[in-house]
Amino acid sequence: MHKVITITLNPALDKSSSVKQVLPEKKLRCEEPVFEPGGGGINVSRAIKKLGGDSCAWFLAGGPSGQRLQELLEEEGVDFWALETKNWTRESLMVVDESNGNQYRFGMPGPEIKEEEWKRFVDKLEQLEEVPEYVIASGSLPPGVPDDFYLQLAVIANKKGFKLIVDTSGEALMKAAGEGVYLIKPNVGELANLAGKEQIGAMELEEFAMKVLNEGKCEVLVVSLGPRGAMLANKKSGISYVVPPTVKQGSAVGAGDSMVAGMVLGFLRGYDLEDVIRYGVAAGSAATITPGSELCRKDDTDQIYEWLLDHKNMG
Repeated sequence: MHKVITITLNPALDKSSSVKQVLPEKKLRCEEPVFEPGGGGINVSRAIKKLGGDSCAWFLAGGPSGQRLQELLEEEGVDFWALETKNWTRESLMVVDESNGNQYRFGMPGPEIKEEEWKRFVDKLEQLEEVPEYVIASGSLPPGVPDDFYLQLAVIANKKGFKLIVDTSGEALMKAAGEGVYLIKPNVGELANLAGKEQIGAMELEEFAMKVLNEGKCEVLVVSLGPRGAMLANKKSGISYVVPPTVKQGSAVGAGDSMVAGMVLGFLRGYDLEDVIRYGVAAGSAATITPGSELCRKDDTDQIYEWLLDHKNMG
């Protein structure tokens, strides 16, 4: 049994390419496309693999695009369980304009998912005899899946005793947090929503982070601050910040999923909570070094993590 399961209900077959210049009303000749498996939990599992860990990715897959996604995961050596759906897995497209380096990202809507399809995820998780240590529920929910889906997972987590990490937004995040989960990773805007505010200023971050914790929405709160790293909030340890070194930016695609992967591995390795977040921030920063939609690399992650350890007592 895997210690880590990731759940992705809205995966994507990611296609990326480049053109010399993006121009309207012209036939644009693209370079040979690169295909990658995509979607929140799938990317977390892929990043865990790249960092030397192991997990099992659960996801929905339909049609030729879903089959191709599974083939790509097999090539990467990622363990998975795919539930076949009637409708095809969505595709997404990213095109780089070589003349200026700009990225154009086109995300397609997910397919309509039938009730009996998404309910099998809930049933399978509930019926597991060997309980994983961590379940990561990540990404958007496709049409047909109710926005209390992650809440249903939280109920099972609290009953069976595994730690649920939820990385999503909107109503799906609000409802899951209402049930109480182990860890959530909102950005500043999502934290404001969780705290019942339209927006919050930098000086209010800590106050509202503790409000979310005191309301029992999660045990560990990690607020993503983009290039400025992350803020950790926990009742026992209070508030702390992890600020990464300045790195040469390639692409920020996949940074959030890489960060979650790094944190989960930190937990499994027995790091203390602040070092868990440091390793997560290191993995997220490492992902921004890579081009296109490539995730973190282990060497980059370990190097940034060592830098963070060296600088944790400074300043």
